[in-house]
Amino acid sequence: MSESFDFIVVGKGMMGAAAARHLALSGAKVALIGPDEPTDWANHTGVFSSHYDNARITRTIDDDPVWAWLARRSIERYGEIEGESGIGFYHEVGCLIAGPAPGSSYDYIEQVEKARDALGVGAPLYDGEALSQRFPWFRFADGTAGVHERRGAGYINPRALVAAQTVCAEKTGARIVRSEVATVSEERDRVVVETVDGKHFAAGRVIVAAGGFSISATLLPRPIDLTVKARTVFFAEVANGDLSGFESMPSLIGAAPEQEKSYYLLPPVGYADGKHYIKIGGDPTDRILEGEAALRQWFRGPGSATTAEHLRGLLAEVIPGFQPVSTHFSPCVTSFTRHGLPYIGFAEGSRLAVVTGGNGQAAKSSDEIGRLGAVLVLNGRIDEPEYDADFSVAFR
Repeated sequence: MSESFDFIVVGKGMMGAAAARHLALSGAKVALIGPDEPTDWANHTGVFSSHYDNARITRTIDDDPVWAWLARRSIERYGEIEGESGIGFYHEVGCLIAGPAPGSSYDYIEQVEKARDALGVGAPLYDGEALSQRFPWFRFADGTAGVHERRGAGYINPRALVAAQTVCAEKTGARIVRSEVATVSEERDRVVVETVDGKHFAAGRVIVAAGGFSISATLLPRPIDLTVKARTVFFAEVANGDLSGFESMPSLIGAAPEQEKSYYLLPPVGYADGKHYIKIGGDPTDRILEGEAALRQWFRGPGSATTAEHLRGLLAEVIPGFQPVSTHFSPCVTSFTRHGLPYIGFAEGSRLAVVTGGNGQAAKSSDEIGRLGAVLVLNGRIDEPEYDADFSVAFR
């Protein structure tokens, strides 16, 4: 026997939890199925998620108008989600986007300015001495300029965001099943979901929002065109006595034409061990993970020591003089779609949908991506005039 619902969301990550909340708000009978974070990564044999962290950059400005709208609509609802759940996750410390100054051969900052103006966002450009004086924590190469988005930007805690979305969904009537899904299959007029502990659930429509694990052959009838890349993040502990010196430091995106010179950096963020860390990421090269087994193996490992040393060097260049109390690094993954936008579409027929593919930009925008996934399964299509975009799923 299986328990029946109107909708089931497979994957209790940022997109999946958001989709479940929006579906529950519609009054539908909803189940959100996915495991909690494992306590022992090295010996865990199940699935993982990229939201197992305390800091991701959030900002509205993006040179792609679709991503900008996804971010803006999500950020506008942060307060609502925090208020309803009682869980805080948003830290409005601002975001600085730095790169070669306008007029150089790399026009990234010009594109950021155009996006800023199109959105009507207040975010001044700093360069030269003004950049150094306004952001004394950072050292930039000559010829660098930065656009500073002070309001509606900073960072979110993705662990807390997922917890908040889950609380909201449950308060609105959703059933939360904290178990890993083994299989998803269509049977006549319904979709059946089986968990690894042998429980069965059925629904008229199902969303698979399993992040990089959406490539699993047991979740979808045919493989989607999703490239999953291994990532390593580097953490540098800040001494308690040094924390005051980093007050009002924004999140930072360092853009360059070369991948090995591009990075993102978060101000000191508190973690469960009671310590504060500056986090930096930006792999100099790409490693593609082929297949679900490779993903599990990557997460069980420590990450790339070579990438960690590269990030250590970048951190020393950007914040010279900073002496970490300790350092460590961890694995993560980023999933890329064929068209560079999230997949929000049906996998086959009109019962099984896919919502995945963050392209390294989705944490801040996950609530709106989840809402669009809910709209898709509620109405059978996405009819949102402000999105002149194709979110359809591509297959291998």
